[in-house]
Amino acid sequence: MATAALLMGVVAATASLASALEPVPVSTLDLNRYLGTWHEIASIPQFFQRKCVRDSRANYSLVPGDQIRVENTCTRDDGGRERADGRARRVGDPRGAGDGRLEVSFVELWGEHRFWFAADYWVIALDPDYRWAVVGHPSRRYGWVLAREPRLAPAVLAEVIGRIKSQGYDACEFIVTPQTGGLSVRRPLCEALP
Repeated sequence: MATAALLMGVVAATASLASALEPVPVSTLDLNRYLGTWHEIASIPQFFQRKCVRDSRANYSLVPGDQIRVENTCTRDDGGRERADGRARRVGDPRGAGDGRLEVSFVELWGEHRFWFAADYWVIALDPDYRWAVVGHPSRRYGWVLAREPRLAPAVLAEVIGRIKSQGYDACEFIVTPQTGGLSVRRPLCEALP
């Protein structure tokens, strides 16, 4: 009995420690492969996306100055489209080591995007063929599941949920983003599997 209690205590302490540590970004991110259009499969709801009800997408393209143009679009409840333009750039090793840590800014002053109030954008899980990605934040207050297509197969979605959990996130905090051609009901991601 004492051994079982001790074992349960060790498991609980390990789980608590894992959730206290920051998520770990992928060790290599090939920006050229990451560019292009991504569909938002699910996200932890954020105030700046409050008008978005479906078909949220992000498009990334290179711009001069080693920055990435970020163009986010979505459909509002009235059928109109919302759009936000920003810039992203790598952070970390000044020698250009390409891990999954980026920062993004939507603050534009005097015709340039400023990184004074940039947000962390960490790619914390990535399909080897760049078909899906999970983006997180060191605090775990933000998170997005992105895919090249508006739908992920159930087996792939199960893998993504497992990767989210392995990074210390609660998969139920992610809410499915309805997509034309994909899942159509807003619900916790942990309930999205058939």
